[in-house]
Amino acid sequence: MGACINSDSKSEMKKKADEIVRKLTLDEKIGMIHGVQLFQTKGVERLGISPLRMSDGPMGVRNEFEPAHWKTIGYSDDYVTYLPCNSALASTWNRELAKTTGSVLGEEARGRGKDVILAPGVNIKRSPLCGRNFEYFSEDPYLTGELASAYIQGVQQWDVAACVKHFAANNQETERLWVDVEIDESVLRDIYLPAFYDAVKKGGSYTIMGAYNKLYGEHCCQSDFLLRKVLREEWGYDGVVISDWGAVHDTEKAANSELDIEMSVTPDFDDYFLANPLKQKIEADEIDEKVIDEKVARILILMMRLHMLDGKRKTGAYNTPEHRKAALEVARESVVLLKNEDHRLPLCKEKLHRVLLVGENAECIHSNGGGSAEIKALYEISPLMGLKMHLGGNVEVAYTPGYCREEKQEETGANWQEKSLEGGGGATKEAAQISRELAKKRQELREKAVRLAKEYETVIYVGGLNHDHDSEGNDRKDMKLPYEQDELIRELLTVKPDMIVVLIGGSPVEMGAWIDQAKTLVWGWYAGMEGGNALAEVLLGEVNPSGKLPETFYKTHTDCSAHALGEFPGGKTVAYKEGRYVGYRYNEKFGVEPQFPFGFGLSYTTFAYRDMETDPENRQIRCYVKNTGSVDGSETVQVYRLAKDGEDAPVKELMGFEKVFLKAGEEKQVCVAVEDLTPDRAYVIGSSLTDIRLS
Repeated sequence: MGACINSDSKSEMKKKADEIVRKLTLDEKIGMIHGVQLFQTKGVERLGISPLRMSDGPMGVRNEFEPAHWKTIGYSDDYVTYLPCNSALASTWNRELAKTTGSVLGEEARGRGKDVILAPGVNIKRSPLCGRNFEYFSEDPYLTGELASAYIQGVQQWDVAACVKHFAANNQETERLWVDVEIDESVLRDIYLPAFYDAVKKGGSYTIMGAYNKLYGEHCCQSDFLLRKVLREEWGYDGVVISDWGAVHDTEKAANSELDIEMSVTPDFDDYFLANPLKQKIEADEIDEKVIDEKVARILILMMRLHMLDGKRKTGAYNTPEHRKAALEVARESVVLLKNEDHRLPLCKEKLHRVLLVGENAECIHSNGGGSAEIKALYEISPLMGLKMHLGGNVEVAYTPGYCREEKQEETGANWQEKSLEGGGGATKEAAQISRELAKKRQELREKAVRLAKEYETVIYVGGLNHDHDSEGNDRKDMKLPYEQDELIRELLTVKPDMIVVLIGGSPVEMGAWIDQAKTLVWGWYAGMEGGNALAEVLLGEVNPSGKLPETFYKTHTDCSAHALGEFPGGKTVAYKEGRYVGYRYNEKFGVEPQFPFGFGLSYTTFAYRDMETDPENRQIRCYVKNTGSVDGSETVQVYRLAKDGEDAPVKELMGFEKVFLKAGEEKQVCVAVEDLTPDRAYVIGSSLTDIRLS
């Protein structure tokens, strides 16, 4: 398996790999299939075989740790470009930007001397409460697969392997090490596996990471069903399978499975299941050494694909101006305008005199949190800095936090990852107890913000979530805004009805307490090092927003099928009783109105559609789209397939999309590729799931 590698090349590489394997001792082979450092396997110096060096993660190459301890080395050489999270990237609905993002990550990983970058995450957003949702693309398998494939191609053009994760049905953090997923196999294949299939078949991902959880009673990293039957036999995958860190639990099962490399978080490297325990079983003839030979051969083929053995490898680079420009381009297209009554936005820069920003997220830095997605960003432009930079000294821009977090827990001195295998690997975050002092402080901050809001002409609220809530190892208990923000927003809107509300986060939040009061709402995600600049450009009309939601924004989490029909987070098992009705598929089928639907996003201009035509022979649906407003802008044309009458199936399913830029007054014919286009099906086109323009 591998992008742009023909069968002759694969055959030659396999032959060469087998020749090398025959020269290796048992100890050398075992060193190549398990971690001997926290992010590194062992090489074979006498044969010129380097170790495999790996790194997290999807938003940038992670900082350097000591080889055997979760202690950062602390030099200045591991500051990197901070990229928008995958949810932000998905909001662009832009394949080219997905490839560009992957390319930046791949070039920086190579520039940092890495061989495997542990990204992208393609798990389906089954519930809005999953703590790692910000690392994932969408609730929809088609949108996820399309963007992830382009992302992977971008990474691997730099002689770095993408590692698509977490295979599979890893949709929660609570008890993630041990929870057993109960799901109908047809649902697994229709909803949760397609993005992985696209990642390895279209994207050509050289490696894939197994998940922590169990599926059908087997841990995914030892699963015969997932790794042998589906991945190797059905999909023909010959890339390398890497365990999640600490996801292996049995030497014999792991050795005889299609897993290739075991990694973990603990420093007892010789005691890993595929280390000394495996050697002892091979020497006792309890495990055939041939299964190890197959793993090592796949690792060697990976090294050939990365030009690790022939000296023809690309060098990479990091922190380049081009990378920062790419981060800004993605951030610009990720901003989603959700509400804009009375055309409150964009703001006219020339008419601004005194602007007040309220909310901790106006000043919050997000790059250093979230779990394994944390990085050392070269810099991060906050919304406060972004607005000040764009408005200059003739406009007064003031800031007040308005709210504050819970009291900080005492620091233990240990990195969270040292203990990440304890307590089932994760839990549901419970609301912290509020002390009398904290309650008083919040009231004082709220009163000050309301008092100041009366004095300023323009008020912008910047709140939402942070990585105390969107984080590996934690699921949220509900969708409520933390830190008493609902009360603060309500009070601010009472004294400033035209206040602009900006929310930043990796998952939707409840808005019912104030959404009818607010005239304007902007959603910002964790948008990378240039996020503050991108937000300022959108608010000031320098950029026309074109982001579309890649997931349903529910009114409350109980409007999500995982909670209404299925189980989340479950107990020892979690039953996916909702079947195929995940995300918008549930809302459409059962008439549950969301706060904002899948695919939704407003613009500062308007678009008109006409003359849809279906072309089954070329697998295309075409229509004309015209920018009918006075502002240049981009539109995402979305194609949905309709269920047949009486069919037990989702009412609509995304089958294709295409993003097009149109100048004011310009019209173009847009061709949307639909791979599974069939004449016996009805299709509709629109600018979101619920805004259907043509059928």
